[in-house]
Amino acid sequence: MKKYFSLIILLLFSVSVMAQIKVVATTTTVADLVETIGGDKVSVTYLCRSNQDPHFLEVLPSYMLKLRDADLVFKIGLDLEKWLQQLIDGSRNDKLILVDLSTDISKKEVPTTKVDASQGDVHPYGNPHYWLDPENAKIMAEEIYNALTDYSSSNEDFFKKNLDDFKKTIDTHMKNWSASISGMKQKNIITFHKSWVYFSDRFGLNVVSNVEPKPGIPPTPSHDAELIQLIKKDKIKIILMENYYSDSAPNHIAESTGIKVVKVPNAVNGIEGVNSYVKLIDYIVTQISKNG
Repeated sequence: MKKYFSLIILLLFSVSVMAQIKVVATTTTVADLVETIGGDKVSVTYLCRSNQDPHFLEVLPSYMLKLRDADLVFKIGLDLEKWLQQLIDGSRNDKLILVDLSTDISKKEVPTTKVDASQGDVHPYGNPHYWLDPENAKIMAEEIYNALTDYSSSNEDFFKKNLDDFKKTIDTHMKNWSASISGMKQKNIITFHKSWVYFSDRFGLNVVSNVEPKPGIPPTPSHDAELIQLIKKDKIKIILMENYYSDSAPNHIAESTGIKVVKVPNAVNGIEGVNSYVKLIDYIVTQISKNG
């Protein structure tokens, strides 16, 4: 009798696993949002690790294999994942559904002139780092809900409840985040890469310059010297940077000015303990507030 009972449990578990929607996310943050909305109805993996620059990902056969078995793939879009199409083509998965989470995002820094290599790593469709604005995370979650519901309409109520819960959680935390960072409102800061326009606009920070002379262009001694003068003149308190970039140039600037270099993850699981979107924003807000 016990053997039959165990067999039934195993079969039920197998059916449950088989019924899961197989999802590939391009980043750990997207993976976290998909898991938040999809719950146990989805099986999620990701391509770009949290300690990698999402602009650049080596095309590997293992990534193509992940996509070959997937039902859906979710991307940030806005030309961030230039490497993705090659992986999709290599997967030879004709049934794969691609979901662009940037569709309903209000884009910032959309170029008004022709983009060329002399401008650095400028994205022709706008700045793609929109996920760092919590209000945009709600839009991303809505897009995920729509895609999952289109694929599995029988689970719509389940996905909708998770979406509503996530939105309420963000709204609650937004009050705390805004209060915590209010002391930095309208204060000048410097960032390493142009990743923080959505975050800074949401929380009222004033980004006056970047350690990179142009997006994606490594720091130069001449630009460092200009930043040192600017920091001393305007008494700027912090350089905000992603923790996967080298802090060599920021540390040099800090030695000359006393400015604080605030290194933070910009993706879920980018640092130990920051294992959800809410914890990611909470950590960033806390570090800025503490050091600003």
